[in-house]
Amino acid sequence: MAGLLARALAFLRPAHDRSTDETTVKVILGLGNPGREYEHTRHNVGWMVLDYLADVWRFPAWRKDGEALTSSGTVGGVATRLVKPLTYMNLSGQVLKPWLRRPFWAAAKDLLVVVDEVALPLGSIRLRANGSAGGHNGLKSIEHHLKSRDYPRLRIGIKPLEEQRTIGDLSDFVLGPFGKMERQTVDELMPTIRAAVETFISEGIMVAMNRFNRGA
Repeated sequence: MAGLLARALAFLRPAHDRSTDETTVKVILGLGNPGREYEHTRHNVGWMVLDYLADVWRFPAWRKDGEALTSSGTVGGVATRLVKPLTYMNLSGQVLKPWLRRPFWAAAKDLLVVVDEVALPLGSIRLRANGSAGGHNGLKSIEHHLKSRDYPRLRIGIKPLEEQRTIGDLSDFVLGPFGKMERQTVDELMPTIRAAVETFISEGIMVAMNRFNRGA
């Protein structure tokens, strides 16, 4: 009787509140730094994407959960959690520790990291199923905690479109704010990013790559 009651109560809870190991949860992790001084910087484009997704998906308000801000709901019937690490970029992987203890959760199929990519032109995206960190400290931290390079990532291009413009010091560039026209380009890309993330959630990384990496 107790077992039947527990199962009934679990069924009645919203999908984003269920915490059983059997529940498949897609984790969309946006890389960035906490603090108002970083809010509009290129390095925080991952957070910008998650804020957009939380809004269009009508997810509840962000709440502090351990070392991250999270917001949860369902996307196409799939339990989905948005995660913004509060650890600063170099320690981003720490927020994955609770997920690694879930026997039915695997980063290779259930995690998508949204990250800025200085090697990609502004206004473009690329999905990858695995690969190196490419010098990105946030990805290095994730790789360190996963002990694997096998996790999907969505790279958002931040490279200037003007060929004559030089990036200069990389740290200063990524920690600098988007210009007005640059931010407009990012905003115009958001519906495509949403479609790519929703495809990952519903059909997996390989389908998303085939659909959105055209011309890569």
